[in-house]
Amino acid sequence: MQTRQLGNSGLEVSAIGFGCMGLSFGYGPSTDKQTAIDLLRAAFDQGVTFFDTAEAYGPFVNEELLGEALQPVRDQVVIATKFGFRDGVSTKGPDSRPERIRQVADEALKRLRTDRIDLFYQHRVDPAVPMEDVAGTVKDLIQAGKVKHFGLSEAGVTSIRKAHAVQPIAALQSEYSLWWREPEKEILPVLDELGIGFVPFSPLGKGFLTGKIDATTTFDKTDFRNVVPRFSEENRKANQALVDLLSTMAAERQATPAQIALAWLLAQNPWIVPIPGTTKLHRLEENIGAAAITLSTDDIGQINTAFAQIPVQGDRYPEHLQKLVGK
Repeated sequence: MQTRQLGNSGLEVSAIGFGCMGLSFGYGPSTDKQTAIDLLRAAFDQGVTFFDTAEAYGPFVNEELLGEALQPVRDQVVIATKFGFRDGVSTKGPDSRPERIRQVADEALKRLRTDRIDLFYQHRVDPAVPMEDVAGTVKDLIQAGKVKHFGLSEAGVTSIRKAHAVQPIAALQSEYSLWWREPEKEILPVLDELGIGFVPFSPLGKGFLTGKIDATTTFDKTDFRNVVPRFSEENRKANQALVDLLSTMAAERQATPAQIALAWLLAQNPWIVPIPGTTKLHRLEENIGAAAITLSTDDIGQINTAFAQIPVQGDRYPEHLQKLVGK
């Protein structure tokens, strides 16, 4: 697989990474441990070198899973994890006090079976802790050799600038896809200006852009899409036109809807690295295949023009989660 650099950081990763959250958190029951380990190792065997996790995924079990799976190839991969929630539990709210950041780093190193975290993200901005203190704490961890690079997740322009002035940010992670293009307004121009890479999560619209979800789909009771407005039955029905359009375009290019959605992201900027997640080997192979698809300027124009005609229905987060982003 081709590789990309995340901004000016010098951090080189596979053009498509692997978002590990869904293996043990957020999308229903956890994947069987050995099945998950086999999948992660298959991803590496097929060229994926960038793996994304967080203490909050589980909490903790996702990091442990990743640590075990990648221990044999640790020096050949880039591992990203995150701090920023009280006790590692996302529903308890943010906690980026310096002492907590240091604690998370030490505990994550053990769970990941490693001596350094390649990319350490603040999971959500903590309004109670100055961003300069957060960045300064991670800077200390970098100087101590425990962390290699600093990242932010779902941060707004002001926070990005404040943090970057203290400790250069290697990457910002936020949602970005054909059905969530909000980052284009303010975030992408700032990242370009400052030389910061961009790591889109949910690059397939939490599965919707694969074409395998429709108005009749039911989710496990523990699947967080049950509370996402965009995934209400009514909105799924309204948004089906997007998938139908993507499916048509994919068929014309002998690809799948998911592959075109990922290829579109890769074509936006050379410092963008999407991290689709999956629990299935055939989906992993499909996602990896997107890296080999090159969309022309005309292709991009056609996709953008067509999608602009179809407004997406429903917010991407329920109100209580939306309050935590873009700070």
